[in-house]
Amino acid sequence: MKHTQFARLRGSSALSALVLAGSLFAAPAFAQDTTAPAQAETQTDDQTQGDIVVTGSLFRRTDTETPSPVTVLTEESLSRAGVTNINDAIRSVSADSAGSISTGFQAGFSAGGAAVSLRGLGVSSTLVLIDGLRSANFPLNDDGHNAYTDLNSIPFSVVERVEVLKDGASSTYGAEAIGGVVNVILKKQFTGLAGTIEGGVAEKGYGARYRGNLTAGFGDYESTGWNFYVNGEYQRDSRISGKDVGFPYNTTDLSSIGLLDQNLDDSSVTGTSNNGTVDALVARTTQADLNNPFTGGLALTPNGTFLNADGQPTNYSNFTLLSPTCANGTFTVTSGATRGTGCRHNTTNEYSQVQPFQERFSVTGRLSIRLTDNIEAYVLGSYSHSQVNISATAPSIRQRQPYGASPTVASNNPGVVLPYYVCAAGVNCITAADRRLNPNNPYATVNGADAATAAANAARIYYRFGDIYAGSERGNEVIRGAIGLNGTIDDNTNWRVEAVGARDNLELNSFGTINIAGLQQAINTGAYNFINPSLNTEAVRQQIAPDIQALSHTSLASLDASISHAFFQLPGGPFQVAVGGQVRRETLENNSLNPTLSNYANTAAAFGAHTVSAAYFEVSAPILNQLEVNASGRYDHYSEGFSHFSPKIGAKFTPIKQLAIRGTYSEGFRAPTFAESNPRSSFPGFVTYTPPCSFILAHGGTVNPDDPTKCIAGSNPYAQAYSVGGGFSGNPDLKPETSRSFTGGAVFEPIRGLSFTVDYYNVKKNDVIVAGPNLGAARSAYFAGKPLPEGYTVGAVDAIDPLYPTALPRVLIINAPYVNAGYFKTQGLDFSATADIKITDGVRFISRLDVNKILKFNVDLGDGVVRKYVGTLGPYELSSGAGTPEWRGNWQNTLELGDFSITATTYYVSKIKAVAADEYDADDNGNVDLSCDNNLYGTGNDACTIKRFIYTDLNASIRVNDGFTFFANVGNITNAKAPIAPASYSGINYLPTWHYAGVVGRTFRAGASFKF
Repeated sequence: MKHTQFARLRGSSALSALVLAGSLFAAPAFAQDTTAPAQAETQTDDQTQGDIVVTGSLFRRTDTETPSPVTVLTEESLSRAGVTNINDAIRSVSADSAGSISTGFQAGFSAGGAAVSLRGLGVSSTLVLIDGLRSANFPLNDDGHNAYTDLNSIPFSVVERVEVLKDGASSTYGAEAIGGVVNVILKKQFTGLAGTIEGGVAEKGYGARYRGNLTAGFGDYESTGWNFYVNGEYQRDSRISGKDVGFPYNTTDLSSIGLLDQNLDDSSVTGTSNNGTVDALVARTTQADLNNPFTGGLALTPNGTFLNADGQPTNYSNFTLLSPTCANGTFTVTSGATRGTGCRHNTTNEYSQVQPFQERFSVTGRLSIRLTDNIEAYVLGSYSHSQVNISATAPSIRQRQPYGASPTVASNNPGVVLPYYVCAAGVNCITAADRRLNPNNPYATVNGADAATAAANAARIYYRFGDIYAGSERGNEVIRGAIGLNGTIDDNTNWRVEAVGARDNLELNSFGTINIAGLQQAINTGAYNFINPSLNTEAVRQQIAPDIQALSHTSLASLDASISHAFFQLPGGPFQVAVGGQVRRETLENNSLNPTLSNYANTAAAFGAHTVSAAYFEVSAPILNQLEVNASGRYDHYSEGFSHFSPKIGAKFTPIKQLAIRGTYSEGFRAPTFAESNPRSSFPGFVTYTPPCSFILAHGGTVNPDDPTKCIAGSNPYAQAYSVGGGFSGNPDLKPETSRSFTGGAVFEPIRGLSFTVDYYNVKKNDVIVAGPNLGAARSAYFAGKPLPEGYTVGAVDAIDPLYPTALPRVLIINAPYVNAGYFKTQGLDFSATADIKITDGVRFISRLDVNKILKFNVDLGDGVVRKYVGTLGPYELSSGAGTPEWRGNWQNTLELGDFSITATTYYVSKIKAVAADEYDADDNGNVDLSCDNNLYGTGNDACTIKRFIYTDLNASIRVNDGFTFFANVGNITNAKAPIAPASYSGINYLPTWHYAGVVGRTFRAGASFKF
């Protein structure tokens, strides 16, 4: 589907009856079953009945109420909320926090994937399982080094329930379970034929969604001893552009609401960061090497003044517009250092998008067989494919050094120019007999001019290649198979043996990435038409920006076996012991888009393979009817040479039937990822950085009259905030991260059908693997002209500022090491409530509440500075920079009236301050200023607070008969608008992780399900 444009569907807001009904349920709501009530017999109707193995334990039990807090998302509760994929289901849990990845975040290293970050400890500290077994990781690591399982790859329509263990579980599952575990449990058997078909669109006609699934099953397992089912599902979400959603999510000019106009394409001749617009502008300049367009000089005379269009000295530079017409009108600059007329553009409006095109389909099959009265077997196979197509801003001629240029000499590449002459060969062009004037250079006027004249009349160009499609297509397929045997030896002994194999293949196609050699040849030969780009051939466009493909993959093969035995009876039940072992092999090959450094593409790459062997145990001791104690431990050994033992102990005390008190203590670890530990692995990470005041002043800025400690960059793009990177490579000497965590809470059930829970958690992660903990200090040292910290080096610097050529150039990349440094510490409270009330025959009210409050989230990155993140955009440099909201919650209310059901689900995210402790240096006392003086948007108290966000989804269904049900969903029924967040770099003035629904606006979906 390369370069495909999809037609938008036009929607209607006609469902006024549902809108009115939804207003009755506009209180907060959500699609979750929280921890079960204090006694097993009080389970609600839609919780799983019978013996089950709860996530985090090896023993079978009749309820989900272990000493650890577990949230259960059932098939029924997800259906009530209108949730249609695993990504939305899991990331809706209130414990998901900082570092979470949504598909709407399209600028990240692993764009196209989706992941959960329980407790805000990062996606690589949350373990995702399918039926208690691992799967292959997504080949692209988040932020270049954090590994995770892509939620988009998990089939949804065969999910029976999802268990979210909000507690450390390394003692059972090994690495990555520091923050918790998400266990997606698929249906074990199915008989008959069932399916769903659905379609929808946003109120304004964009964002069409189509979804369908079909499941067919054969064999009554209870009577015949076998069952086989096969399932297929499909979902397609159309692209949503910034132009679709409109202001303020389609522009960086917020002057109309009293904020900043950062749309430099409209307000300066040279455009954003000197990259220009799709209508080329040029200025007369010099060219040091007449065969190299990357050696453009500065438009200065010997006495330091500019040359105007006539070649006469003046105190400003004149620019020439190459485009014959301007579709959006023009703007003219008549003062300042750069003057001239340009074509007006809003590049953000023209190119940004809110939602990429997404298409997912999967096929899943399972065969279950009862081999004997005591032995059962199963075989499970699945194939899933996820396609995400991301459009990007048109590529620009970069006014900075290409990769591979000297990292220390800024004058190597001060600008890209159109030469005076061109020739077919592009080699020794100035001396070729067939040389001719460059048709794109307006200053080339005399054929046969001498070399000095040619060198003094080059045209420095500012331009975006609007005729070249830019973006990426990411096709991810996961092939997974599992086989298992389980059985009993006697009434007291259970055993299981399971094997799983998975491979995740990623095909990443990138379009619109400038090739350095191709650009040079196209400029030297005059092959590319800058005046009328529509006349360019596809061959010329491919020469400048060829399509690039990178094939990457991960694999997993694992064998796991355990046996449990009840040895004797205690007053509260049997004393049970389980032991087991596991061996697994994991590999990663993530190839770079730019292995030869021939283009401006991302150079991230990661490689590795290891074998992990483990032994584990668990003990369950119901000492009294009122007291249950559970202990477990696991020893893991990695082929890299390190090992770790993880213990855990938990207890549950039920003094009365209506009250249970529980608590756990555990230790865990996270092994270094291949990207972090393998020396072959490397990646550059980029953040938006505002240069210090001294730099701004040196490049034409002024002191802020309202605050003498601050500076204003003015119209010079070179002094504005820009993207600065860190270059990192794997460190084989890294140790695993370690953790200790404890939880304590209570479950209260005053009457049947009504329960409340509260749980306190406290997690500390030590030896945290950090990419360049002193990177901020290194940047500060560079701009201050001081030596960089030990181990840090300058990787690349920018072209010198043409307006201030003697001033310090910007640093582009600083190389930094991975190290074990510092800690993460987080504390908080989880609240939940469930109500299931039968009002009369045929009338039932169901309510579920899930709320998380973060009390503390402090991080030391190894420099002794404690950074406090709660309620701010910190950690800003992690994943999408969505921050750490203090409160996050949801409340789901369902009213069943016979065959009719209506559910309102309300979501809440508290306000966030637009500051981040990981973006500032500490003072002499080790404190980081988190006042609005450090507003990341740079406006002080204005736009310093990102307001709270509340919205409600409404879902209604009516059962026609036992076989057919019709349903309709109104998303964001109140059309709540996302709070403005101009400091966000993951979305245009909004945070995709928390506020996505408020950008898309009100949506409508309707469909039908059937079962025979």
